[in-house]
This record gives sequence, C-alpha cells and structure tokens, in this order.
Amino acid sequence: MRILLVGATGLLGTAVHRELTERKHDVVTVARTGGDLRYDVTDPVQVADLYAAVGQVDAVASAAGAVPFKPLADLTAADYQAAVTGKVLSQVSLVREGLRHVSAQGSFTLITGVLSREPVVTGAAASLANGAVESFVRAAAIEIAPQRINAVSPTVFTEALDHYGDYFPGMKPVPLADVAQAYVRSIEGRQTGQVYVP
Repeated sequence: MRILLVGATGLLGTAVHRELTERKHDVVTVARTGGDLRYDVTDPVQVADLYAAVGQVDAVASAAGAVPFKPLADLTAADYQAAVTGKVLSQVSLVREGLRHVSAQGSFTLITGVLSREPVVTGAAASLANGAVESFVRAAAIEIAPQRINAVSPTVFTEALDHYGDYFPGMKPVPLADVAQAYVRSIEGRQTGQVYVP
C-alpha cells in the first residue's frame, strides 16, 4: 500500500514508519521539520497543498497532535484553542481534504490518547481534544464507507517515561512497538469506527 504518514519524525511516527516499511508498504513521510515532505497540518491550506503534492494514496496515518498541559485554573482560551487546532482540527483536515485522495477501500488512522477516558491533573485540554477526535472518528465512519477510519489511543509510551511519566501516575506504560501494531491493525484490517487501545 502507499501510505501517507503525518508526524513521521516524532517518537511515535518513527516507530510507525519503521513497522510499516518492514511490512513492505510504500510510506510517504510528512512533518513540519523533516520527512519526505514538510508541511504544517495545523494549517488547512498546507493540508490541501500536501495532498496536491502527494496525489493518490491507500491510507493516511497521523501520529501528530500537540496539546498544552497546565493546571485547569491556568489554562487560557488560547491554550484550549491550541489543543483543538493542534490535535483535532489538524486531523479533521487530513480526513476532510483526504477523502478524494484516498482509494475507495482506503483508510484513515488518527491519534488520540488515554486522557479521553482516564483524566489526569493538568490534562483537561488534552482530554477535551482526545475525546473530540474519538467522537469524530465514530461519526465519520458511518458516512465515508467504503473508506474506513479508526483511532489509536495509547497511554504513555514506555520509551517516554523519563519525560512524561510524571503526567501519568499509576498508569501502565505501553511500548511503542505495541502502538505501531495498532496502526497496522487499522491500516491492514477491515474494521472502521474503532478506537484501538494498545
């Protein structure tokens, strides 16, 4: 399959890229500062330009989505907007613009996270964004068939505990290899409207 991988140079994107290429897929990598193509998917104009440059693909996989972490009392309107723009609207744009560029039996795989179901202190903006993405996936799935759409919703990565472990007290970490397998399940499988929890 020809797969567009967004956020390909980050920790998760690198793991997903490695797994997909090992499975003999043709992966086109996209990131703001690296990859085969450089685009900022928080800008809808750049998303349209990205698809114009890439052409037809069989699947789109997103491993990108930034959200602020602050105590609820310190979160500003701009912080919430940043979470929605960085994780929700960017991925919605990938689907909206991608519908005509993804093959009829193709798929979209978006990234959410554990905070949609297990909130933590300082994670309100992330919980909001993750929940919105998951709701969008379920709604889009009933309208875009036979194209498919799913989300991957991991907890903190084992490989990122040094940097982010304090945000997720008591939560069992997940190896990046397991998260990458959830992307494979979404891309190569036949289910739609699912939220995979690796």
